[in-house]
Amino acid sequence: MKKMLTNDNANAMEVLSFENVRTMLGERSRQANKGDNGKGLVIAGGQLMSGAALMCAAAALRSGIGTIKAIVPDKARPAFYALPECMCISFGNDEWSKCDEKLLQKYIDEATVICVGPGIGQGEGTAKLVRLVLRAKKPAVVDADGLNALSGIEDKAEILHENVILTPHIGEMARLTGAKTDDIKSKQAEFASEYAGRWGCTVLLKSYRSYVADQKGRLALNQNGNSGLAKGGSGDVLSGIALAMLGQRLGPFESACAAAYILGASADEAFGLLKERMLMARDVTDAVEQTVGKLFR
Repeated sequence: MKKMLTNDNANAMEVLSFENVRTMLGERSRQANKGDNGKGLVIAGGQLMSGAALMCAAAALRSGIGTIKAIVPDKARPAFYALPECMCISFGNDEWSKCDEKLLQKYIDEATVICVGPGIGQGEGTAKLVRLVLRAKKPAVVDADGLNALSGIEDKAEILHENVILTPHIGEMARLTGAKTDDIKSKQAEFASEYAGRWGCTVLLKSYRSYVADQKGRLALNQNGNSGLAKGGSGDVLSGIALAMLGQRLGPFESACAAAYILGASADEAFGLLKERMLMARDVTDAVEQTVGKLFR
């Protein structure tokens, strides 16, 4: 992979490109069945945020996940009529704090990869969801409100593990670390690396340029994408892509790198037609199919 040096600490850093991401993905076997490509579970959505769960699940499907299930509150279920490929389970209430833990555990046990956080809100039940997912020790993506809940958990370094990808933007990273946003903006690579090491997981720190770091000291920079991604829903799409990569048995670091690159490349694909002001997250999801197709070819 192409190498470059950071300005501040001169640590080697991978610069993501079409060729090295394609190498990460490898060849997809023609004999593969849906079980080989991951049994994904999305724990997401809320009464007013059903779109977050829907976009996450749709992006996972576009990116090659074998099967996908979504656990959502009752009032979020109708949104999934638009995505029949996703099995939607509603838990009989509209408050995550009242979700039956046995129901959650059943589907967590069945899944091979899990995403928790998009659109679930910041109620009292959110931290419990995050703890349940992390306790399973399975490959997992924690995003959005899952990250906000994690910021309030004092023993996060103890419950996080090497199979986890965290996907914070600058503001979420500030809440997780207690640092100032300006400090994080000026030293993204350093913050991603330091806290990936502290927490023992992979950190995908999102901004105009995104950095991926893991607990082993690896660091990568993604430079593609455009300002059309600075809209609601882009993070949900990213989480779905990362979930699909984990499902197809990439490691967490490789999954985060591939997700960052695919999201940016897909935004660039859609940008050619729609330009940044008209670009919506769903347009990026639609372009993911083309991007992943090129990478696999």
